[in-house]
Amino acid sequence: MRFSKTIRRVGTATILAATMGGASLAAEVADRVFTGGVVWTGNSDSADAEAIAVKDGRILAVGCDADMSAFIGPDTVTILLDGHFVVPGMIDNHVHFEMGSVGLTQVQLRDAATPEEFSRRIGAAAKGMPEGAWVLEGSWDHELWGGTLPDRKWIDGLTGDVPVAVSRLDGHMILANSAALKLAGVTDDTPDPAGGVIVRDEDGRATGVLKDNAMALVVGAVPPLSDQGMEEIFKGGMAHAVSHGVTQVHDMGYDWRSLETFRRLREKDEMSIRVYAFTPLDDWETLADYVAENGRGDEWIRWGGLKGFVDGSLGSTTAWFYEPYADAPETSGFPIADMAVLEGDVLGAAEAGLHVTVHAIGYQANDKLLDAFERVQDKVARDDLRFRIEHAQHLTADAIPRFAELGVIASMHPYHLIDDGRWAEKRLGKERLKGTYAIGSVMRAGAHVTFGSDWSVAPLEPLQGIYAAVTRRTTDGKNPQGWIPDEKISVLEALKAYTQENAYAGYQEDKLGRLNAGYLADFVVLSDNLFEIDPVAIKDVRVLRTVIGGEDHYLGK
Repeated sequence: MRFSKTIRRVGTATILAATMGGASLAAEVADRVFTGGVVWTGNSDSADAEAIAVKDGRILAVGCDADMSAFIGPDTVTILLDGHFVVPGMIDNHVHFEMGSVGLTQVQLRDAATPEEFSRRIGAAAKGMPEGAWVLEGSWDHELWGGTLPDRKWIDGLTGDVPVAVSRLDGHMILANSAALKLAGVTDDTPDPAGGVIVRDEDGRATGVLKDNAMALVVGAVPPLSDQGMEEIFKGGMAHAVSHGVTQVHDMGYDWRSLETFRRLREKDEMSIRVYAFTPLDDWETLADYVAENGRGDEWIRWGGLKGFVDGSLGSTTAWFYEPYADAPETSGFPIADMAVLEGDVLGAAEAGLHVTVHAIGYQANDKLLDAFERVQDKVARDDLRFRIEHAQHLTADAIPRFAELGVIASMHPYHLIDDGRWAEKRLGKERLKGTYAIGSVMRAGAHVTFGSDWSVAPLEPLQGIYAAVTRRTTDGKNPQGWIPDEKISVLEALKAYTQENAYAGYQEDKLGRLNAGYLADFVVLSDNLFEIDPVAIKDVRVLRTVIGGEDHYLGK
């Protein structure tokens, strides 16, 4: 592809910026030079370069093919990109890395479309389990068979003494079999914990379904993996991530084990993606001491972020709304945290110089959290808080402009909208859908909007997220023009959300998110130019190469 003179001048300017540090303009010699591509650097609205030179893990120069000869020495490796599309490394703003990585090795229930198939797969998995092992994860979706919650009666006869605790795909509900409930000491008489529900039938029998804080009653009985087991599981998760063009994840750890595992892998030089690790918000004092003793990490594994919760999920009817659910009028959801305690934790963490993000799904959850963030901001003398709301899924008309006004980052997950869009109207009724996954409105209001997957709740695939945000076509094929189409965004906006906006959301906008000289050499080579193809085809685009620190971490076919 030949570029215009305007674009060529931009490319040359980038090269000069990389080489004017000394007294002369003599170019440094690159370790690797990638040429013959169609490169979007993130600095314009379309492709604006052809080639990238890298040295010592950073970008040495970006520009046109003809200019790269200045950076090629006898030991430089030249890679031909064959006209393929190159974008900055894609960052996923929200994953549950342990859950997702373990899930890769467990029963797969996401597409189990009937109770019979759901039960059959769990039974088959139980037969292959070694003694003492549990059947976990699964990512089931009861909406596939009409919305009836599963029951331990479905699987007890197929699983016997093998304990089962499989999670709904949103991570806010599990089904435990009788063996698991027994090990956990949960009976029909066990009371609901604060912020959780033990689902019971009309006779008061615990069905095995546990929601939000009630899940801990059973999950706490699951034997933890060994350190070596965690490391091997994480290696599989990292390989999975880079195969989909992910160069960094923000890991929303439920405890400290994920951070500790990543640190051990870093010490062994076995990291294959970059990680920003979050630990639980209510443990902020421990993290403050940890940062004081250990710093905040390096370019491969960083910490200093905290994750809290306001409510549950739409699919589990535990997201916090003002009015009852249309299909569950006995509840309007509920907070799973004491809001006064949560606000105190946010304040303490902010004053300690830590980074805070909090999960909020329902309209009331988001309003109450924005209120809390505003009160904390008024008390803390920091201009770099960058508070984040994870999901920001259902927003009132008043909430939408507040993200920009308060400088709160909307950390959103577009694949959820094409999944939930199959049944969300049943939950809320048509009138309450406005403000649901209001990505376009929040962007137009001027807020920072970042994207991710919430893996394993949704696929760890940024291209699927871009497709979802741009087309809003639900997975059942019933909304070809888009579900709530006024909230569609452009491919450019979606790419920015996965790159430079995510870099900002992790305090890395000076080194990641764009392909600039001096930045870390993280980028992805795609089979097709996302700016030129029909957006409907984005879901079929292939990742050909994932480069992190100038080195190949994935090579596709």
